[in-house]
Order: sequence, then structure tokens, then C-alpha cells
Amino acid sequence: MTTILIILAVLVVLAVIYVIASYNGLVNKRNKVANSWSQIDVQLKRRFDLIPNLVETVKGYAAHEKDTYESVIRARNSYMNASSHQDVIKATNELSRGLNRLMVLAESYPELKANTNFQELMKELTKTEDKIAFARQFYNDVVMDYNNAIQMFPRNILANAFNFVQEPFFTIDESETRAPEVKF
Repeated sequence: MTTILIILAVLVVLAVIYVIASYNGLVNKRNKVANSWSQIDVQLKRRFDLIPNLVETVKGYAAHEKDTYESVIRARNSYMNASSHQDVIKATNELSRGLNRLMVLAESYPELKANTNFQELMKELTKTEDKIAFARQFYNDVVMDYNNAIQMFPRNILANAFNFVQEPFFTIDESETRAPEVKF
């Protein structure tokens, strides 16, 4: 009888250790998702800080293309007012479309491309876009790892019990896969 009690006690202790380790592992993964999202946020903020300068530089050369840079400013403002990951993703996708149109517009003005301010802004924006792309990729990798952890048996039982919820992937709109068109 004492042997059975010892075995049961050991099994209970092992079960408790498993639950604690699994819970801590899920918290760790959830925190990695939050951290990787904040890294995207940092780069998006950097991008949005560059945009007003870029828009003002282009405005001087392309005053009649008011809609193009107004759409960039609207998308930037949408980001600032975003309240969820989905809102941020949507605003970021809108901004990417606007920036693509702005760059195509800039290609139409050789004197703009030669402007030193424009060149510096474009270098900074290019660096930032590269960092955003890397941060998005890292975020999606971390989200996949986290989502897998909370969906796979037996951790899914624990995840449901402690309200771990799936995180969204950072995706782009299908419209971003096509080249932007600028018509004069």
C-alpha cells in the first residue's frame, strides 16, 4: 500500500512539475510575441517619423499630386490611432501602398531624385523598410511557434485553461503584391 502511495505521490509531483513548466513555457512564448511586436512598432514609428519630411520634399516637386501624399498622411494617422494588432497591420499595409505610389511619383521627377534631402530620406526609409521586413519575418516566426505551442496536445488543454489566445500573423494585402500605378 505504501508503495502505491509513493508512486501516486511521485506521479502527482511530476504532473505538477509538467503543468508549471508548460505554463512558464507558454508565458515565455507569449512574451516573445509581445516583444517581437514591439520591435515592429519601433521600426514603424521610425518610418512614420520620416514620412512628413519625405512628403514635404516631394510636395515641392509634385504639387499637383496632392492625393498621393495625402493618402500617405492618412495612413500614417491611421497607424497612430490604431488600437489593435489588426488595426496596425491594416494601417501599415495602407501606408506601404501610399509609399509605393509616392516612390513611383518621385521617379517621374529627375530633379527630385537629385535633391540631397530626398536622397538622404530615401536612404533612411530604405534602411527602415529593411528593418521592418526583418522584424515582420521574426514576428511571424515567433507567432507560429507560440500558436503551435498553444494548439498542440496536451498543452492546448493548459493553454485553454489559462486563456492563452492565438496571435495574428503579420500579413500584407494582396494589392501590395502588384506594382503601384501612377497616372498623370
